[in-house]
Parts: sequence; C-alpha cells; structure tokens
Amino acid sequence: MGNIALKNVSKSFGSTTIIPNIDLNIEDGEFVVFVGPSGCGKSTLLRLIAGLEDTSGGAISIDGRDVTREAPAKRKLAMVFQSYALYPHMTVAKNIAFPLKMAGEDQATIDKKVKDAARILNLTNYLERRPGQLSGGQRQRVAIGRAIVRQPSAFLFDEPLSNLDAALRGTMRLEISELHHQLKTTMVYVTHDQVEAMTMADKIVVLNAGNIEQVGSPMELYKTPKNLFVAGFIGSPKMNMIQGAPAEKYGAKTIGIRPEHLNISTSAGDWKATVGVAEHLGSDTFLHVQADGIGTINVRADGEVAVKHGDTVYLTPDKTKLHRFGADGKALVQ
Repeated sequence: MGNIALKNVSKSFGSTTIIPNIDLNIEDGEFVVFVGPSGCGKSTLLRLIAGLEDTSGGAISIDGRDVTREAPAKRKLAMVFQSYALYPHMTVAKNIAFPLKMAGEDQATIDKKVKDAARILNLTNYLERRPGQLSGGQRQRVAIGRAIVRQPSAFLFDEPLSNLDAALRGTMRLEISELHHQLKTTMVYVTHDQVEAMTMADKIVVLNAGNIEQVGSPMELYKTPKNLFVAGFIGSPKMNMIQGAPAEKYGAKTIGIRPEHLNISTSAGDWKATVGVAEHLGSDTFLHVQADGIGTINVRADGEVAVKHGDTVYLTPDKTKLHRFGADGKALVQ
C-alpha cells in the first residue's frame, strides 16, 4: 500500500513561509508529479513527505497512519535524489545491497533482492563494475535499484534526471515510466520540466509560491487549465495569451490559444500577421509572427509549411480550443 495524505500541511523557515497550507491525496499506485518553477516549494513538499523536513503545521499520513512526527526511516519510503550518492569504492551489487546490509538482512535474501533489482533495471551485466565505470544513466539506475530493494510503500524522486543530457533524459523517462508499470508502486516525482510531467504522470500537481494551482491528469491540465498560471506553464511551446480587442470580442480579459490550435493561411483569416523567425524541426515548424494589433504569436505548423521571413500570413484560431480568462486570471466557464 502507498496512499499518502496531506492535511493542512504548512512549512515556514523563520518568518519566511514556503508552503502556506496544502491538502493533497496521493492514491496507492499513482505516479504523481509535482511541477512548477524554481522556488515554488515542490522539493520542500517532497522532503516533508519523506520526513527530511519537519512540518510547521498540519498532518501527513501514509496508509492511514499519522507519520507527521515519525523519523524518515520509519515511513517505509525510498528517496532517489538528483545526485546519485553512490559509494565509488563499492561495486554496483554492493551499492544496491547497502541498505539491506544496514537493515541486517541475511546474505541469501540480499543476493536475491539485488539480483531481482538488477534484472528489472537491466544492470545484471554491470553488477561487478564500480560507479566510475558506468554512464550517468546507469548510475541513476543503480541509485533506483538501491531504492527498489527496500520494497518501499512509495518512491520519492527529487529531480533525478536533471544531471543527464537531453537524449539520456528521454531514455530515462521511459525507463522510470516502465518501472512504475512493473512495480505498480506509488511514485512521487519532482521536476521543473513540464514535458517530464506531461509524459510521465498519472496526476500532476502544479505548484506556485507554495500553493497548489491545479491537480489533474496531464490532458485535463492541457485542455482545461483553471487559471492563467497553469495555462502558461503546461504545454510546449507555451500558450499564446492575448488581451485587448481580440479578447473583448470573446467577453474576456485575456484569451489563450495554443500554437497548435492556430490555422495559418497565405490568403485569408481572422488576424493578419508578418512572419518572423521560423524554426524548422522536421515534422513541425514553429513560426514566430507579428500579428497586427496583437503582438507576437507563436504558431505550430506542419514541417512542410511554405512561408519565409517577411511573408504576410493570416491566422485563425480554432474557436473550440480557445481559452477565456477573467480579470482575476481565472478561467471563465465556456
């Protein structure tokens, strides 16, 4: 079991409040991602769950048991950090086995658990190597293996891929997602990268200045953001935000339209614009255009779109995908 519940949880350092007040329920077996800009409180929240920080108020329970004042070791959670924290003089097998030795497990049990973890993580052929002989991705898998052998109620990941290059991050995203499907254990994952959040999560928790802005599945947040912050944070490239006359036409202070929900034409459309920089990425082309009376708008077009810098084009938003926001920044009922 791995149900985690937070009730009125807050955290302050002296007079500085990091997390004002949070209620959150993480279901057994869910892959939940905390996402938000730097300094939003996501790592602090993870450390509160782990017991590495004391709460200033509220309660944390795991499987119905109040663990608010319990030491980290008693919470049956396993944490994987940004740094691998491997022992350089130990082999992969000994690194993975280390927490079991500290817990006093017998050698036969240790050997079996290490072997099972290595098989799951494709590390069987590397068990006798030392960390210095491994790639960054392999080292991260060893760190995950050390967590797996503890058979925790939940795994806590604190930006585990941020030290890896872009290609390896993509590979590790897939590996961690596949690991979740195999183990079916609760995973709570912190990242500032909304692409990681969208591709890995069952449920995303969007944080801003210590507050939860919205909780939902990746597609719920993409399709129905509750406010301007979530709308601007979720989605790549970012949603276009437009004010003034175009927004007033739709009875809103601000309208939002994603780059992929704009039709581009060289003959006719709602908004006349001039093409600026075009980023050709093969299957897609990202166009940065200057729309008359609106300003810069980003458009996601087909990779074969035949426009160049300085061309006049016309944009038409898909009215069914248009987002409307009031003066308070909250989404208006469609």
